[in-house]
Amino acid sequence: MTPEDWHLVGFTLGMAALSTAVLIPPGLGLAWLLARRNWPGKTWVETVVALPLILPPVATGLILLKLFSRRGWLGAFLWETFGLSVVFTWRGVIVALALMSLPLFVRSARVAFAGVSRRHEQIAASLGATPTRVFWTVSVPLARRGLLAGVLLAFARALGEFGATVVLAGNIPDRTQTLSLAIYQSVQMGDDDHAFRLLIVSLMLAFVLAGASEWLSRRPDSRP
Repeated sequence: MTPEDWHLVGFTLGMAALSTAVLIPPGLGLAWLLARRNWPGKTWVETVVALPLILPPVATGLILLKLFSRRGWLGAFLWETFGLSVVFTWRGVIVALALMSLPLFVRSARVAFAGVSRRHEQIAASLGATPTRVFWTVSVPLARRGLLAGVLLAFARALGEFGATVVLAGNIPDRTQTLSLAIYQSVQMGDDDHAFRLLIVSLMLAFVLAGASEWLSRRPDSRP
C-alpha cells in the first residue's frame, strides 16, 4: 500500500462517516414514524425509502444528477442561494452515499424502535415527560443496540457504494474518487495487483463492520 492508497482509504472513510452523520437525523425520524405511527400514505413512504435498494444504483445516480445539477431544482437553489455546487464535488459523494445507505439504517432503526416496550414510554409520559423527552431519554436509549447496528450497516454500505457516486460525483482522483471507484479504475487500466490490494482493504472493512452490525442487532436492549 502506497501513501496515495492510504490517502484514498482515509478519504473514503471520511466521506462514509460524513454521509452516515447526515442520514442519521432524518433516518431516526423516519424509522420512529414507521414503527410507531399509522397515517395515510405510509405505504408510499415505505416504498420511496426502499427504492435505493431496488433501483439500479446508476439509475439512482441519474435521478440525483437531474435534481442536483445547476438546472435541477435542488441544484439551482443551492447554487443561487449559497453558491454551492454538488455535481462532481465531494458534496456529491456525500449525497450519493447518504441516499444509498439510508434504507439500511431506517430498516434497522425501525425494528429497534418496534422492539421497545411502549410501557416504558407511557410511564415516562405519565410522569410529565414531553414526547420529545420520551423519545430521547427512553426510546433511543432502549433501542441503542439496534440503532448502532444500523449505523454500522449504513457506514459499511457507504464504503462500498459505486453506481450512484460515479454518476453524481464522477471518478476524479484526489477529489471524488472512493475506494470502490479506484478498484474499478485499476481493473479498467489492467493494474490487477493494485486492484486486489484495494480489494483486500475493502473486504476487511466490510467484514468487520457487517459482523459488528449483526452482533449488535441480535442483542436487543428492551424487555417486553
